[in-house]
Parts: sequence; structure tokens; C-alpha cells
Amino acid sequence: MEKESVFYYTFHTRLGNMTVGCTASSIVMLSLNTKDITIKNTDLPALAFETEKQILEYLDGKRKNFTLPLAPQGTDFQSKVWDALLNIPYGETRSYEEIAIAVGNPKGCRAVGMANNRNPIMILIPCHRVIGKNGKLVGYGGGLDVKKALLELEGQKQRPCRQPTGSSHYDTPSYYDPA
Repeated sequence: MEKESVFYYTFHTRLGNMTVGCTASSIVMLSLNTKDITIKNTDLPALAFETEKQILEYLDGKRKNFTLPLAPQGTDFQSKVWDALLNIPYGETRSYEEIAIAVGNPKGCRAVGMANNRNPIMILIPCHRVIGKNGKLVGYGGGLDVKKALLELEGQKQRPCRQPTGSSHYDTPSYYDPA
């Protein structure tokens, strides 16, 4: 099976520049950049521009759910954690411990933290919604100031963790739409 080409597109947001990496059919990466990068390429898949549109709508408070096809690459455990993150509703948070329990590894809080750290698709796979057991903000690849801004945007509230359904969110083209 031939591997699809990954295209990169950088766009500006109020958080800073973001780069999306996508194939013609799915998103494999979304990250915040500290550099001023301009990539001009007219051969980008439409998905790159749809990602920009949905992220900007989210940051403007006009979108709570994303309908983008995700294809993060990671270990089986990381995939379980990322799948559990997709079950955290907009405006809510979970502790690392709650996610560890949800993925069947109650003592795996640190492993959940490492999986969060390796999340290649920030915001869309909402690792910013995972906080310390005591309610404090801890660890975020984009920086704690960005994590705080995202949670404030969502008007976060603490709720008990929902158990994963057992099905993978990566099998269908619509992700994080817990309506």
C-alpha cells in the first residue's frame, strides 16, 4: 500500500501561527508554531483550508464541534488515550487519573500525560481539556498560557469522566461531535 503524501499549511490565529499536516483524506498533525512561517502552495488539499476555517471558527467562539477526519499516528496506548480525549465534551475537563481509568489503566496517570504530550493534533484531539487531579493546569505542549486561554474560551467546567464506547473515533470521517 502506497503511503499518501502529507502537505503542510501554516495559517495565523490569535494564538499564533498554526501548521496543519494533512493528506488528501485526513489530518495527521496540527501544531502551534513560534516562528513566522509562510507556506504558499496552491496544490494543497481542500482539507487544509477546511481545517483553518474550523479552527478559526472555534477560536472565535462560533464552533464547539469539529467534523474533520483525523489520522494520528501513535502506539496502541496513545490511540486509546486520544480516543478518550475525543469523548471529553466542549467546556468540560477531566483529570489524568480519570483518563487513565477510562482507558483501563487506573495507575497510568503518567502514561496518560506522556500520551497527551505526544498528541500530534492539538485542539482537535483536545488534550488541553486534561488537568491535574487537584484541578490545576499542568503540562501542555502549546504552553500553559495557551491551555488556559482554550479552557477559558470553552468556559470549562469539571464533570465526571465518561467511559469510552469501545469503538475507535478514527474509523469514521466525523470526529469529536458528541452532540
